[in-house]
Amino acid sequence: MTVAAEIKQRAFAVWWKDMERWVIPSALLLRQKLPPGWTRVRIGTLVKQVTTRIKAQPDIEYKMAGVRWYGEGVFHRETVRGDAMSASQVTPLVADALIYNRLFAWKASFAVVPPELADCYVSSEFPQFVPDSARIIPEYLYLYCIREATIQAVASASTGSSAVSRNRFKEKELLNFEISLPPLTEQVAIVACWRKVQENIAATNVRFDKLEAEVPLIIYHLLGTPPPLTSKPVEKFLALWWKDLERWSFNFLSRSAQGLTGFSTSKYPIASLGTHLVETMNGYCIKPVAGPTPHKMLKLNALLPSGLDLGASKFIKIPDRTAHRFSIHKGDLFICRSVGSYSHVAKCALAREDAPDTLFPDIMIRVRLKDTLLPEYVCEVIQSPLGRAFFQSNARTSVGMWKIGSDDIASFPIPIPPLSVQEKIVESMAAKREEIAREKANAERLSREINAEIEALILGTKRGG
Repeated sequence: MTVAAEIKQRAFAVWWKDMERWVIPSALLLRQKLPPGWTRVRIGTLVKQVTTRIKAQPDIEYKMAGVRWYGEGVFHRETVRGDAMSASQVTPLVADALIYNRLFAWKASFAVVPPELADCYVSSEFPQFVPDSARIIPEYLYLYCIREATIQAVASASTGSSAVSRNRFKEKELLNFEISLPPLTEQVAIVACWRKVQENIAATNVRFDKLEAEVPLIIYHLLGTPPPLTSKPVEKFLALWWKDLERWSFNFLSRSAQGLTGFSTSKYPIASLGTHLVETMNGYCIKPVAGPTPHKMLKLNALLPSGLDLGASKFIKIPDRTAHRFSIHKGDLFICRSVGSYSHVAKCALAREDAPDTLFPDIMIRVRLKDTLLPEYVCEVIQSPLGRAFFQSNARTSVGMWKIGSDDIASFPIPIPPLSVQEKIVESMAAKREEIAREKANAERLSREINAEIEALILGTKRGG
């Protein structure tokens, strides 16, 4: 396509006869003035595509690799025999090559192949390109590929079926993209800056993990409960006296060995939650509609540690009488009772306000409590690792769904401290979460600033110092 006249940075004109597709090529996203010594070149002049193909042998096992989304790297996906492969040919990974997922390039599925995975293979959906080391370093090319403007151009250039997930970003499109190319010394400096940022991000994530791990310790400390032995390995063989066998479930027995069956020790009396319940009730089942309608139904992602997210909902059409029965009231506790993901079993949240126009679905159980327990306290205890462990240990599975019931909620062993202690636990947990939220907000702000700085370095609008 010939550019007839460049009007300004984000505007351009072409002859209609030269219009091939409604795609803004990356070349037109890089029309800013370049610093001295920089050039603007096609990626195809900087790389050589890996074309090696190996016929899969029936009796040989191949370590197949993939590329994660959003720049999270290459990973070993599975090991499979040649006679079990859907493809007849594979390509060996090449260390330091740029690789991407043709199906999900629009989700920033780009990476540089690490040397430790050079013994893996990929299918034809993962093209690789070896950069010319005399002109460009792999990490600089990678940074260009995952920048926001490039991914927008990738999404625009991806073609295929009508299903978005099946659109493919073909190699010829990438090779035709243009890149602002600084001298190698400046590329090295930009990549070094980026690596330092990644180290800081990794350290920040470690700090967040540590802060998150401290949250349940508040409950354990104030209740006088030892933390669960989550790091204790699960024994491959278990021996029990017949009189001690409670259930025919390896999941239950192995988690029991780790102490993951709920609260069993506390300086306060432990009672079944059922003795403090007013009622439990399963939610309502109905298909969503296009809307808008007067009523909405919660989705599973409405269950957040910070409280029930009423915005995570979908429109439904029901009579007012049904809506009144299943509507949400302040102080209601909602627990996930049926879900395909084991990690989401007994996920829970508390309603902070009345929502007469919003219902809860049949995958949740609504819990209402007597005055002897604060709903906020019960919610915190249930969503602690030790609390969730009780329900996960007792969950039953059928046709891919993990389920708990009202009986499990009623039998949940919960320490019963005085209301003043319950209030202290809730306040301490809230303070810790506010601390974490502030840390995360600062980290997100810094991340945005850093991404903007890396972008400026790549475009040459800021020089590394």
